[in-house]
This record gives sequence, C-alpha cells and structure tokens, in this order.
Amino acid sequence: MEFSWLHTFLTAAKYGNFRRTAELLYISQPSVTVHIHNLEKELGVELFTRVGRRIRLTEEGRRYIPHAEELLAVYQKGKEDLQSFSQGFTASLSLAISPLIADTILPFVLKKYMNKHPTVEVSVKVLESEEIEKAVLNEEIDLGLSCLETTDRELHCQILFTDEVKLIVPHDGADAESAPPLDEEEILTSNYLLTENHPVYWESLTREVKHKYPNIKMMKVSQIHITKRFIIEGLGVSFLPLSTVRRELLEGWLLEVSTTIPLPKAHTYAIIKHNHSKQQEFMTFLQNYRI
Repeated sequence: MEFSWLHTFLTAAKYGNFRRTAELLYISQPSVTVHIHNLEKELGVELFTRVGRRIRLTEEGRRYIPHAEELLAVYQKGKEDLQSFSQGFTASLSLAISPLIADTILPFVLKKYMNKHPTVEVSVKVLESEEIEKAVLNEEIDLGLSCLETTDRELHCQILFTDEVKLIVPHDGADAESAPPLDEEEILTSNYLLTENHPVYWESLTREVKHKYPNIKMMKVSQIHITKRFIIEGLGVSFLPLSTVRRELLEGWLLEVSTTIPLPKAHTYAIIKHNHSKQQEFMTFLQNYRI
C-alpha cells in the first residue's frame, strides 16, 4: 500500500469528485482513478460508487476513513520526527499562547530560550485564552500560557506573572513636566472607553466605571493590538495591562493616567497536563524575565 493512495482516497471522500481531487493534488484524473482502484484491490472492497459525474462513498468507504486518517497521521508524525532529528533537534516543546501574551515579552524570551537550547524544536500556536485549556487537556500542546486560570482537575495551573492595569490614553503632545496632570473625569467622560480586550477583568471593572460615571460611552474592541492602535489614533482610551503598552509609553505614543477607580491585576498563567522536566525548565526560564 502507498500513502499517496490514502491521501487521494481522503481527498476524494471529502469533495466527492475525482476531477476536483485531481486538481487539488496536482495529478491527472486517470491517476486518481488508478490510486482508488489500487487501494480497493488492496482492501478487497469498493470504496466509492458513481452517481452521474459524482462519486459517493460506500458503507465500507465511510468505515475506512478514520483508519486512513490514522495511518497518514502516524506516517506524517514519523516523517516529522526524522526530519527534526536530522536537523539536530533531540527534543520538542509545543506552546499555546494568547494574542495578549504574544504581544508582550514572549517573543524576546523565546529567542533567548532557543539560543540557549538549540536542540529543542519549539512550535507555537496562538489561541484565545478560552481555547488554550482545551488544547492542553487534549494534549495538542505541551504548555499553555493563558490569561485565564483553569479549574480543571486534570491540569496544573500556576501564576507566572502579575501585571498592573493602568488607564491608557493617547499622548496629548504636551510636555510632561510643565503640563497640568490629566484629569480622570474629563478623560472618561469625553472619550469612548474601549473594553473587552482582556478576558478576565472587564466585567467587574465596567461596573466600577459605570457606577462612578453613569453616562460613559463604551466600545467593545476584542484585541489588545487593535485597542492600542485605536487609542493612538484618538478613538478612545482603555484600561490595559502595563506590559502590553510598555514600548508605546517609552516611545511617547501613549500616556498612563492616575485614577481613583480601584484597578484589577492581570495574571499570566502556565497551564500543563504533565509535569515533565521540559515544561518545568521552560517555566523556570520564563520566570527569570520581568513581564
């Protein structure tokens, strides 16, 4: 049996058309027919029946799909492992990170880690915090870095960093030393408050803000990097973790404003299912850097 036959079978099963299968696999339509015929001969069953110009899976064909997928997955995993080994990698570490964390210290730390551990092959998935727990639980990744704490008993969760949340506004062009301090009430009543850019603290913080400023106007913006861009362009202000705006504050694009509203803390959590040495080593390495 050739693995190309399996690939052709699964593609044809998905699209129900040999011509479309040939186009997607960059082979001729007669080659598709040969692949399917050879696989049917190998298995001793018919996998498709023809209905006009289209094809339809037989009962045996539908039953064989998960087996074909499993065979291809094992083949691909073995191929990737050998390729990694031939490139000098002796270990692997798969990470899932939230967009917020990807926008802060992690790229810098990853570069340092990979320079120190050149034989570890690192892969990164950027997922929303809500999806990271599921990815760790299903063992799709080794370690998750999330803004949300997990309560699943199968998983281990620990705080890596704690970040201050600050009221962030666009730079007004005034000199910081001679200009009067920015006023919280004026800022929050004359601008849109951009919300929902962090998965944890907005529900309680919104209540606090609305209690003090009932007529405040709000706009939901779900991504931190979009929120920062909107603030710079003068579309609003927001309460953001300090680590996410440190560069923009240093470069003078944004300003931090003192507030009388009680502000939450933003945590970064490490989530793992198996407390193995490679996960612990990476978490220890990560904690050596200030977020």
